[in-house]
Amino acid sequence: MLFKSLMLSQASGSIAGATFSRNAGGMYVRSRALPTNPNTENQQIVRSAMANLVVQWRDSLSEALRQQWNTYAFNTPTLNKLGESTHKTGQQMFLRGNIARIQAGLPLAINGPSLFDVGDFTDPSPIIADSSASTISIAFTAVDGWATEEDSALLIYQSRPQNPTRNFGKGPYQLASMVLGVDPGPAVSPHVFASLFPMNVGQRFFFKFNVTRADGRFSGSRTASTIVVA
Repeated sequence: MLFKSLMLSQASGSIAGATFSRNAGGMYVRSRALPTNPNTENQQIVRSAMANLVVQWRDSLSEALRQQWNTYAFNTPTLNKLGESTHKTGQQMFLRGNIARIQAGLPLAINGPSLFDVGDFTDPSPIIADSSASTISIAFTAVDGWATEEDSALLIYQSRPQNPTRNFGKGPYQLASMVLGVDPGPAVSPHVFASLFPMNVGQRFFFKFNVTRADGRFSGSRTASTIVVA
C-alpha cells in the first residue's frame, strides 16, 4: 500500500508485521505475510507477455526505438495510487503499453508514441446488467479518439458479483470484453457482451476501463459499478 508520511522521508525494512520500502511509485508498506500464487490463466498470460517484452526490449528494439520510448516516458508522467505524479522508465512504458495489447490480441506498438499523453477518454455510462439475458450493456462516447482509430480499443474488465451495499471495488478484475476502434468509424455504442459470471437481481458488479491506443499509449484506469436488474 502506498502512503505519505509527515515524519518519514524514507523508510526501509520490517517492523512487526509491516514491511516498508520504496519504488518508482513512491513509499509503500505491505504486510509481512508469505504471498500466495494462484497462478491463474490470466496471470500466466500477463507474466509470459512481460517476459517476452523484456527480451524484445533488450534484444530486438534498436537503440533509436528505445530512445523513442525513453523520450515518451520522460515527457509523460503517470499517477500512482495516491494520485502523485511519477515518471517511469522507457522500458516500463514499453511494457505498460504492450502487455494489455498482448492480452487483448492486438498488434504490438514498437515505435515510441510521439504524443506525450496516456490517451485519455470519457467515462463509459450508463452500464446496464441484465440478469434475464446474462448480458452487460456499456455505453461509451463514440467521438473519443480511440473509437475512430484502427488497432485502438476500450478494454472492459469485470469483477465478480458483490453485495449491493458495497460502494468500492478493488477487484480482482478480469478482461471481459473490448470495443475496437473503427476507421472511419466510429465504433457503435452501446456495447453488449455476455457476463463473465452468473448474475442475480440486486447484485453489484464493478468494472474497470482502460484505453489502448494504436501507438502504444495506455490510459489510466476508470472504474464504475452497476446493480443487476431483471
